[in-house]
Amino acid sequence: MDILVFVATAIIAGFVGGKISNKLKLPGVVGYLIMGLFLGPSFANLLNLEMLEKLGFFNDIALSLVAFVIGSEIRFGSLRKLGKGIVTIIFTESFGAFILVGLGVYLLTHKIYLALIFGAMAPASAPAGTAVVLQECKAKGPLTNALYAVVGLDDGLAIMIYAFAAGLAKVFITHQHMSLAGMVTKPLVEIGGSIILGGVIGYLLGFVLRKVYNKKEILAVSIGFILLCAGLANYFHFSLILANLSLGMVFANSFLLANRRTYQSINSITLPIFIIFFVIAGAHLQISLLPAMGVLGLVYIICRTCGLMGGAYIGASIAKSPTVIRKYLGMGILSQAGVAIGLAIMVTREFSGLGSVGKDLSIMVINTIAATTIIFEILGPIATKFAITKSGEAGKAK
Repeated sequence: MDILVFVATAIIAGFVGGKISNKLKLPGVVGYLIMGLFLGPSFANLLNLEMLEKLGFFNDIALSLVAFVIGSEIRFGSLRKLGKGIVTIIFTESFGAFILVGLGVYLLTHKIYLALIFGAMAPASAPAGTAVVLQECKAKGPLTNALYAVVGLDDGLAIMIYAFAAGLAKVFITHQHMSLAGMVTKPLVEIGGSIILGGVIGYLLGFVLRKVYNKKEILAVSIGFILLCAGLANYFHFSLILANLSLGMVFANSFLLANRRTYQSINSITLPIFIIFFVIAGAHLQISLLPAMGVLGLVYIICRTCGLMGGAYIGASIAKSPTVIRKYLGMGILSQAGVAIGLAIMVTREFSGLGSVGKDLSIMVINTIAATTIIFEILGPIATKFAITKSGEAGKAK
């Protein structure tokens, strides 16, 4: 069947699922995911694994747009108002998840290398799920600003934590010495390169769009630069999310008027792309993996949730952030998908060749993370909507 039929089916089914989800007072994202789940290998198998691979480029397009939108929402003025507190929160929620998951897995298995790797999976968030819910709720306020900043920036820290944890895990498995420089250099190059690449392209985009007022022309140019950033990030093995986040931040803060026009133009075409993205994400969720999750998966889910929420609360308390951030920010950062799956795939590449222990570790990580993603992808957007509604920030954006 022609690939366009599958794309059309994904959009129509996702749209219907989103409407049903909204009727049930749930975020539209949940409906998109569930429709994808039914269309995927777990049920109808209309979107089979071969077709999902062909549609994979939509993931890069959607994540690029999401990262740009998040970046354009992070204003330096808002960050200054949030102060150093936002950095404190990012560190405490990330390390809170890492420590609690690591401790829980160690108490269950008594294997330090397992604890390190599963702990390193925990801080990674899914900015797409959170950002789409915030847009759908028309959210505005200090909690919304903090959520955009945290889900946009904590993946950089997650990459750093993984690099250190993976290096230490290899030492425990192979008993061979690894240099600290080797563990630090690669993630620093990836993060630094992503930020510089996005910043340069963001400034170029602003320079080009300074005197462009036609909405169609703005849309064409901005999409071109966003996809250029994504393509170059993939080529240089940088983080696509961090690069486009940096693009959006530099563009939004350096060219305020041009950013407003661009934001409106891009928002006019994002809905079908986001629907396809989440339907494809839902199709990747395989119900058959849930039984394989076992006690280890339950420990991961409970410890990650407690680590993120508790860490966010502690960080916000230390920073003396507004009450609304202390109470609700942790609920808005539970989603987990692409980055965690990407790190799990990296584990299979880096550890499969380290004998039977490394191979068993790889299988355990990829299966557990894939299974727990089903829970977090559905629970995360629901928790985000609950937090925004309870905080009173829903419906405040124009």
